[in-house]
Amino acid sequence: MASTIDSGVLNGLNGGASGANRAGGGSGLTSAQSDELRNNFMTMLVTQLQNQDPMDPMKNEEMTSQLAQINTVSGIEKLNDSLSEITSQIDAGRTLQATALIGQGVMVPGNRVLLDQNDAGDVTTTPMGVELAAPADRVKVTVTNGAGQVVNAYDLGAMDAGVQSFSWDGKTSDGQVAADGAYQFRVEASQGDSPVSVESLNYAMVNSVTPSPDGDVRLDLGAVYGQVGLGDIKQIL
Repeated sequence: MASTIDSGVLNGLNGGASGANRAGGGSGLTSAQSDELRNNFMTMLVTQLQNQDPMDPMKNEEMTSQLAQINTVSGIEKLNDSLSEITSQIDAGRTLQATALIGQGVMVPGNRVLLDQNDAGDVTTTPMGVELAAPADRVKVTVTNGAGQVVNAYDLGAMDAGVQSFSWDGKTSDGQVAADGAYQFRVEASQGDSPVSVESLNYAMVNSVTPSPDGDVRLDLGAVYGQVGLGDIKQIL
């Protein structure tokens, strides 16, 4: 019998570990799977020692090398457990940090703007915003009503790349205050004769925070906007 465990057998053990890892959804070996691999390995090693050639016994370094391989399996199992615990702590920390956004206004992808006029005649509109892929020397905003009719259109001038916020004074193109309610807007930007890619942003209020099973954090923005992820928050106001 060979003085070391056959390389094909070792590859089979390693393949078993990889297969078990894939079967577990990439989360690592379970304790039962790891124990089974160790038991199989030790059984084969003991059998080999019992049947080895007395004239050519296994050398100490060979045994040490083979024992190190099974210890690697155990080490991977412990490492996976540690990583899982660290990931859980990170997810909990993200959720805790996200709770600071409750009650805060944020800018998220969208094109909705609200107008409200109080009894004293003061007009309030929700902030609007845009994310520019590149600097623009001209940015134009067009506000429309529910029927798609243009209420007002105006230029914001030049803007740098990135997230920018701005506001509408609530007036129509003829200088009159528009009716209370919800409106839509679109943003067009250009640099010279070339258009600049834009994403419209609208204002929303964070009502609550909910951790999701995949480790993400979902922010509840109310019935109109629903839930969004932290990555959807472009600006905090």
